[in-house]
Amino acid sequence: MIKCAQPGCGGTVEDGYCDLCGMAAQSETAPPSAPQTRPSARLDMSGTARTGSSRSSRGQLGMGLVEVPAVPYQDPAGVVLADPQVPEDRRFCGNADCGKPVGRRRGDQTGRTEGFCPHCGWRFSFTPKLANGDLVGGQYEVKGCLAHGGLGWIYLAADRNLEGRWVVLKGLLDTGDVEALAAAEAERRFLTAMDHPNIVKIFNFVTHPDPGTGTMVGYIVMEYVGGVPLQEMLRARLRESDNHQALPVAQAIAFGLETLKAFGYLHERGLLYCDLKPGNVIQVEEQLKLIDLGAVRRIDDEDSAIYGTVGYQAPEIAADGPSVCSDLYTVGRTLAVLSFPFSPVSGGSAAPLPAIDLKYESYRRFLERATDAEPARRFQSTAEMSDQLVGVLREVRAAEEGVPRPAQSATFGPERQAVGTELAPAATGQVFGPLDRLAAASALPVPLVDPLDPAAGLLAGLTSGNPAELVALLESAPSTPETTLALIRVLSELGRPVPDQLLADAAGQLPGDWRIWWYRGVGQLASGDPAEAVRIFDGLYSWLPGEAAPRLALAFALEAGGAGQEAERHYAAIWQTDRSYVSAGFGLARLRLAGADRAGATAGLDEVPATSIHHTAAQAAAVAAAVRGHDPAEGELVAAGERLRNLKLDARDRDGLLAEVLLSALGRVAARRAASAGQATLLGTPLHEKGVRAELERVYRALARSAPSTAERHDFVDLANSIRPRTLW
Repeated sequence: MIKCAQPGCGGTVEDGYCDLCGMAAQSETAPPSAPQTRPSARLDMSGTARTGSSRSSRGQLGMGLVEVPAVPYQDPAGVVLADPQVPEDRRFCGNADCGKPVGRRRGDQTGRTEGFCPHCGWRFSFTPKLANGDLVGGQYEVKGCLAHGGLGWIYLAADRNLEGRWVVLKGLLDTGDVEALAAAEAERRFLTAMDHPNIVKIFNFVTHPDPGTGTMVGYIVMEYVGGVPLQEMLRARLRESDNHQALPVAQAIAFGLETLKAFGYLHERGLLYCDLKPGNVIQVEEQLKLIDLGAVRRIDDEDSAIYGTVGYQAPEIAADGPSVCSDLYTVGRTLAVLSFPFSPVSGGSAAPLPAIDLKYESYRRFLERATDAEPARRFQSTAEMSDQLVGVLREVRAAEEGVPRPAQSATFGPERQAVGTELAPAATGQVFGPLDRLAAASALPVPLVDPLDPAAGLLAGLTSGNPAELVALLESAPSTPETTLALIRVLSELGRPVPDQLLADAAGQLPGDWRIWWYRGVGQLASGDPAEAVRIFDGLYSWLPGEAAPRLALAFALEAGGAGQEAERHYAAIWQTDRSYVSAGFGLARLRLAGADRAGATAGLDEVPATSIHHTAAQAAAVAAAVRGHDPAEGELVAAGERLRNLKLDARDRDGLLAEVLLSALGRVAARRAASAGQATLLGTPLHEKGVRAELERVYRALARSAPSTAERHDFVDLANSIRPRTLW
């Protein structure tokens, strides 16, 4: 044991510092003195805070898209810690320049809960400062400790002035930390006026003397939330799951959407949260609450200390300070940790996002944009981020349930026409022809017009279907950002070159607007380079991962460029989510047929709703798919006939398809040479050679009567004569 050498001090030197005065031991090489102020960022290494809020009413978790299990309200009497201690593996120096382990076991000797960091001399204390029965601020009677967090101990107390209402007192872990005290004062200044269902309510700010030093310590008085932090929920899931699965993706997204509501409220009031992580969010019943508000600061604050957590904090914080974009970065990182087995920290810095299965491709792209290293490439507002996340959630739920989850887009109009619904000529043996690139470009949804643009009314009234007339009208219209874009759109959809000056005008009027890239992609799809269209639309899909339109454009471009397998995957995801994108349904069928998946193609065509104007075209395509390009089984022929029976087709179209079915049936029965009674029938025709020939002759003669030309009429008459049954059987 070494006694302190400082005059008048009777303390003992341990770990290089006196346990009483805190001065360094006099030695040949004394460590540097502790810094008096903290740097611009504090890395919270102390673990999960656990605080609370009063019992809530039913929340809106999941927006009706996903059912999130409710978390029962926890009686505060049952959550008070019997033996409040900070585990040794969560004890770190509070100095942001240091952050090294302190208070750790040495041999058989347990770690100290109070003392000075042996690395930098910063004082630490992990001992609760309040005990059961203490009266704080003359009003709050302490009942015990609930948890410990980055900025202090969490205590349960009863408010004597309000009939014993349960409240939470959050003190400071390090009572010598002047900046932590300032952060607590910040909570009092900014947050006592906050009133949002997803943000813990701050009632008061009080002080109480430290029992050891007599120093006045600040405490935040908050509502009690009797729920479970998302961090604990995640840990329980990882322990219980055999394959270490994180929370279900849809559930994590639901939590993210609720968090964004709270962030939107703060941002509208000029505040930043700064330190989002799973430990700072609690679910109680069906409601979510942000807690641990010590890092909240004003957007324009350039002087206060910045608090955050390694693995969640945006990379530009140290150099540029926090912003709305850095706040939204923490949402992306938190969602990744909640959704996938993923440690946010690697080697002391933020770990890259985990590899994510393609079934969550839109979600992966969402997370990548949210956590992009460049702030300008991230989401710029909570509204923008929420819109895209809702779209991603709809896709995830549609894939999980097998039920479409359509919704009107706030960014694009609807699909303007369905592409690829026409049958190829029967003589080709194909059900569909190749994708018409020009038609695909013209079918894509159009980005919505800015309603504040002076020409918005004019553009809404343009109804001319003649492209040349539209070009002339737009060229003569007053020049505004939206008329410039509209002219670029029409020229691009026509496959015409867009003048460089027009593109320059748009870039000058709308700097950085993604729609300029959209129309460049449309032009490349219509008549340019499909590979360049793929590059552009792939980037736009990553920019707007919750929208179907960029993904549909990407699928068109991929198919046009020969990457059918990739295009099929995108068509399938769009079609599963929203059946109003009929081009995706037919594109999916077209590519499945190209891959010899007739059953899959037919199943997709059957999913075109009966209420759709394209339902009949889909059923006709299913009939063609049954007989073209292969030798159908008898059951397929009968099923194709039943489809025809129920279709309201033009007589000539119906007879044309019926002729194909009968000709296919003739090949089968002729090879079998069966004419026995009691066999299956095809639209009332016995499936034997004589019956099929007779019916096919009748159909050919009907087609001859409706033929548009003399030559075609003669061709059908010749077919009828060649196919009719022999006179002698």
